Amino acid sequence: MLDITNIKLPLWQLPVFVLIPLAVFALAVFFLKRFAYKRSIPTEERDWSVPPIADAIYDSVINRWDVRCKIVTILAFSFAIASLKHLTPALFAIGISSLVLLISRTSFTKALLRLLAIAGFISMFLIVMPFSVPVHSNDTVIIFGKMNWLVFNLRGLLLAATIAAKAVAITLLMEPLLSTAPLPVTLHGLSKLGVPEMAGQMVLLSYRYLHVFRHEARRMSSGMQVRGFRKHTNIQTLRAVANFLGMLLVRSFERTERVFDAMRARGYKGRFPEPAELHLKTSDLLITALWLAAGSALIIFDRIICQG
Repeated sequence: MLDITNIKLPLWQLPVFVLIPLAVFALAVFFLKRFAYKRSIPTEERDWSVPPIADAIYDSVINRWDVRCKIVTILAFSFAIASLKHLTPALFAIGISSLVLLISRTSFTKALLRLLAIAGFISMFLIVMPFSVPVHSNDTVIIFGKMNWLVFNLRGLLLAATIAAKAVAITLLMEPLLSTAPLPVTLHGLSKLGVPEMAGQMVLLSYRYLHVFRHEARRMSSGMQVRGFRKHTNIQTLRAVANFLGMLLVRSFERTERVFDAMRARGYKGRFPEPAELHLKTSDLLITALWLAAGSALIIFDRIICQG
């Protein structure tokens, strides 16, 4: 016999626990997104999923940190956060990530846009898990009206909140990882860590010409709209979209051939010049040790203190 605490509430309170919080969350995401877009530079692309190639604007300890140590440490710390099982250490992880974001002096707007990008994913956890987690002993469940088949498990809500907190903490770390060094230097650090150099070159070239292909797609789309094209659910629209994608693929392929010919004309023989000389210093090792100690402390706090 399971020892379960049942809390019975009237059916009309179901929207109070589900629909109203969901509406508040959606409105918060909407207004935060408008705020972030207003804070961003009008002439700059509002896609922050990739880091800038140019040097970072501000100088900080994270900027001066050896890129190899930075990649290994932040990734290891992210795995440590992902392994947490309780909400309290996950909230501490958010505090550490926010402190690192503040120290690195990176853009708060970019970090906010990264968080908004995962808002839908997190909200699904917060909605689905309280109603789908199996009921175990010592759980507290809320039953609305006579719907015994639909129970709101508080343990499921706690698990969803823990997952959401870990996702926020890891997402906040991506900005110091990607925006405190030029992209070529970051990829060069990856190659020094054993990642195939050709993979780094492919990422760099894809980044450099991504905006070119996007501009080409927008130009072609504008041309179709000027000629009277409007999207509908019919065969003509599907045929026009198929022609659009085919022409974009052909033009992209032709551009890549011209780019490769230009690279070969400039002496490209399978390798790019090294963008920076990497020198490991004692301060880099100290920062790495401090950060890894913080990750170990989080795991100990999660496994020993919270478990007990």
